[in-house]
Amino acid sequence: MTHLQCIVSERFRYTRLLNNFKQNNLAEAVQKNMRDAPRSIPPVFFYDYRGSGLFEEICSLPEYYQTRTETAILQSIRHELSGYLNRQFRLVELGSGSSIKTRCVLDSLPNMCSGAEYVPIDISDSLEDGAGSLLDDYPLLRITGVVDTYEHGLSLVRQMSNMPKLIIFLGSSLGNMSVPESISFLRTIRASMKKSDLLLLGLDMDKDAATLESAYNDSRGVTAKFNLNILYRLNRELNANFNISKFSHYSIYNKSKKRIEMYLKSEVDQTVEVPGAEIIINLKKGELIHTENSQKYTIPHIRSMAADADLRIQRLWHDPAKKFSVTLLSE
Repeated sequence: MTHLQCIVSERFRYTRLLNNFKQNNLAEAVQKNMRDAPRSIPPVFFYDYRGSGLFEEICSLPEYYQTRTETAILQSIRHELSGYLNRQFRLVELGSGSSIKTRCVLDSLPNMCSGAEYVPIDISDSLEDGAGSLLDDYPLLRITGVVDTYEHGLSLVRQMSNMPKLIIFLGSSLGNMSVPESISFLRTIRASMKKSDLLLLGLDMDKDAATLESAYNDSRGVTAKFNLNILYRLNRELNANFNISKFSHYSIYNKSKKRIEMYLKSEVDQTVEVPGAEIIINLKKGELIHTENSQKYTIPHIRSMAADADLRIQRLWHDPAKKFSVTLLSE
């Protein structure tokens, strides 16, 4: 893979996967997953610049309890978390996203007064905006970003100096993967860890269907815009001719699998051409294109996943209503 080194300032630099490779990945995903029913588009492709902005808007919606609940947990455990960070750590974040939660963790690091290194890894080009906003408030902070997949970013981080790492994977992003995929990915994270490294993992807890479905079908329609935006991206980057008005957002809680499932629904029989992926898609009225799962967890499930990934739970925190959890793990 080809990367470009970008120097933003003396304290902020990042490596970036070149756009043509990212576009090829999108085309390959569409060829693989959209040719035949059941059709799907991997959720990683939500996060172009507009999609990342829409997701930030979702995080502030009244129905979307996840972000504010996880942030409240991080704020409440700051001093307790510091007790586990009694040496200099490099902060590695999978998915840079909003800097609010990142700040909570940075404030827990004991080496902030003498300087610290923050390594955000994100496939989205919005990394520069999100990570860069930290520089003014943390004048000694150094940022070394990676715009690439989590897996490749972690391999790059492993090649850095032997300073202990605190890897954070928040926002229940692990829940976008299937259960086997999530265990496999936790093993990938563990393989990138050394004996002194730690992993801080945020996971959404299972709860009543009404609360969950409301969070993914907000009254302002922002989640619908976020979901539909992936079709705009296909039109723009692969010269597809999706008529966005002929699709709608659809999400539902699958109780048996303890997950929210999100789809795009074709409102009519239609044919879509995607020249950039060299395919033609024939969709029936009511046909669904799967775009995302969001797994919900129980404490026994979290303990089981950690054991399967050969990770040890150091501490598990949750809010009083057990809506969300934050778990600290080690080798």
